[in-house]
Amino acid sequence: MSARLSALLVVSVLVGGCTPDAVADPPPTARASQQVAMLPDGGVPADRWRAVLIAGDNSSPAFDNGVAAMRNKLVQHGVRDIRVLTSDPRANPSIPVATAANVSSALRTPGGEACLAFITSHGDETGFVLKQANGTVGPGTLDSALDAGCGARPTVVVVSACHSGVFLGSGMRQANRIVLTAAAADRVSFGCGTGDQYTYFDQCLLQQFDRAATWSELAGATKSCVANLERDMGIRRPSLPQTFVGSGVTDLRIPGR
Repeated sequence: MSARLSALLVVSVLVGGCTPDAVADPPPTARASQQVAMLPDGGVPADRWRAVLIAGDNSSPAFDNGVAAMRNKLVQHGVRDIRVLTSDPRANPSIPVATAANVSSALRTPGGEACLAFITSHGDETGFVLKQANGTVGPGTLDSALDAGCGARPTVVVVSACHSGVFLGSGMRQANRIVLTAAAADRVSFGCGTGDQYTYFDQCLLQQFDRAATWSELAGATKSCVANLERDMGIRRPSLPQTFVGSGVTDLRIPGR
C-alpha cells in the first residue's frame, strides 16, 4: 500500500499515536554537503519560515486538534506562510483535505528560508497513515518531497505517529534537517483514541513550545514530558520519542526566538 501511495504522490506533482538519544550524523553525502542557509546565531526570521501542517487520519480528533494548536502557536510566534491540511473535511470544510495530491503539492512547493513539516496521524512500520489515500507515506517519499520543497534550507520535520522512528533512516538524516518522532521504530505512541484531545507527544510538544529557544531544546523537553506522562499513566512499554539533529542546524532557533 505504501508503494502505491508513493507513486500517487509522485504522479500528483507531475500533473499538478498512536534509545531516545539523538542519532549521529551520517557520512557526508552530495545533499548533506550543501551549505545550510542560516543566520550566524542559529535564527531564521519568523516571517521567512514556511510551515506545512498535516493531519493524516480522522479516526481520532487528536490529529486535527494537534494541527490546529500548532498553527496557533506558529501564528503567535510570527510565522505567516502556513499550509494546513485536514483529515476531517466535514468538521473543517474551509481547510484543504490531506489527499495524496494536496500533501505532495504542499511539501514540494518551494518557499521561505526555512521549512517546518508537522505531521500527526496513525502509523505503522511503513510510515504514517494518509487516510484519504488509503495508504501510508514512507520515509523515502517524505525525503524526496522535502528535497524538492526545502532543498538545503534549514528543515524541521515532526512525525507524530506510532512507529515513526522509521523516519530516522539514513535518507532522512541530512545536515540541514532536524527530525522529531513520537516513537521508536518498534514502538507505538499513545493518546490517539476517539476521546483524546491531543496525542501524548503532541500535548507535550505544544506544552513545551513556548519554553524552548531552539528545536533541540524542544526535542529534549518533549521527550522528558512524554516519559513522565507515560510513567504516570502506567504504560509499561514506553514510546521512546527519537530525535536527529543535523550538523548544520544544531542551534536552529524556534521561530520568534
